[in-house]
This record gives sequence, structure tokens and C-alpha cells, in this order.
Amino acid sequence: MNLNLRNQTAVIVGAARGIGHAIAREFAHEGADVALVDRETSVGDAAMDIAREFGAKVSAFVGDVTDFSAMKQAAERFKTDRGRIDHLVFAVAIGSGKFGFPFWNLEPGDWPGVLAVNVQGAVNAVHAFAPYFIDARAGSMLLSASVAGQIGSQTDPPYSASKAAVINFMQCAAKDLAAYNVRVNALCPGMVKTELNRSIWAAWNDMQPENAKQAYDDWAGEKIRKVVPLGQWQTPEEMAAMAVYLASPHAKSITGQCVNVDGGFVMHW
Repeated sequence: MNLNLRNQTAVIVGAARGIGHAIAREFAHEGADVALVDRETSVGDAAMDIAREFGAKVSAFVGDVTDFSAMKQAAERFKTDRGRIDHLVFAVAIGSGKFGFPFWNLEPGDWPGVLAVNVQGAVNAVHAFAPYFIDARAGSMLLSASVAGQIGSQTDPPYSASKAAVINFMQCAAKDLAAYNVRVNALCPGMVKTELNRSIWAAWNDMQPENAKQAYDDWAGEKIRKVVPLGQWQTPEEMAAMAVYLASPHAKSITGQCVNVDGGFVMHW
């Protein structure tokens, strides 16, 4: 399928590794120019790797999503360098680093850092880039959420609540930007092998008595068998495939939606 993304510019925030990196690679594979943003300095190396692999025009910006001025600087730089910004993907997320069931395993002080990155970070990115989309009267935005934001997952309440907030903000933004022909959606991964997923296991495993501890693959495999009807992991590459599709003209009537790539984890009856 030709997604008609060639020579368009996609900005991926949180692109140094994980799902964000996979999304950046997929945009480059589709012929788009790609701009990577991350607080990790390794984002520069990631950009060079993508440029070499796909022959794409790739640039990088080191900036923290909790710093609104940094997001504005990134938006201004990419608009100046490229002349256009067609797509924005926010693919940043952190957890509390603790296992949150029951919720009083956490302290109220475990919440602000998660909300600052996952919620305020998304707000900062969208606010910084929205004026360019409004001026162009075209484009798409995609915010990384999670199935955890739809079901009140007890694994990490601050993370779940932050993703619910991202979904709600996405819907607000989609309504406001529709008049400018700008689409906004949320991508909700299920069980993906990421550092965040592994950190949840580690926090759980540390709480267990010695005879109840499990290896990561055993723990995750048991969870998948219980909660994922298709009985399989989801992958960063699957998230990337959906991300580029939602950016394409084939998705021109899709906005304000939570798109689950989760093996059937969440089903709305």
C-alpha cells in the first residue's frame, strides 16, 4: 500500500529508542523526512543510523518534554529547516518504577514525576507544534497512550491515570483542531517488550518472596496468556505500522480515536 508520505516531514518526540524509534524508522521507510526529539543525547546517533539505513533526511534535537521552551525551540527549528511540519508523534512515557497493586504500595509523591512527563509533556509538545499545523490547515498528530489508560490498570496507577489523561486531552485537541483539517489520535499499545514493561516486572519481582519470584519471560508469558486473547506479544514495529497508517491519507476520516494494537487485550462491548 502506498501511504503517500514521501517528502512529508514527521516529528517524533521520544525517538531515541523503543516504540518512538521504531515509528521514526517506519516514517523514513515510507520516504518521509524525519525529525527526532529526545532528552537523551543518543538521539543524534539514532538519527544518523536512520539516515544511513533509509537514505532519508533526518535531523535531531535534544530536549526534555517537561520543558515547554525546549519544545517550542524544536518546533521552530524544524519548521525553519524543513519549511513544513506534516505530522507530530508524541511517544514518551515513564512509570513510577514501583508495583502499584494495591495502590498504597505507592506514595503520593510517586505521582508528580509521572504526570509531568506523560501528561504535561504531551501538552507541551502539542502546544508547541499546534500553531504550525493551524497555519498549514493540514496534518496529523498521534499521542502515545496505553490500554492501561482505558481499563484502570492496577499495575502502576500513576501511569494508568496519566494515559487516561492523554486520551482525554487527545479528544479535546481533536475537536479543536478539526476545523483546521488537523487530525489527532491516540495509539494504545498492549503488551510490548520495552524497558518500561521490564521495569514493571522488576518492581513486582522485588516484592515477592524467594519461592514466588519469576523470570521476566515467564512472568510476561503468564500475563499474556491471561489477558491477551491472541496470546502473543505486540511489537514496536506493529505500533510503527499503525502510526504511519494513521498519518496517511488513507486515515483521512479518523480523528479523536484510541486505536488499540493490543492483541484483543481491551474489547469494548
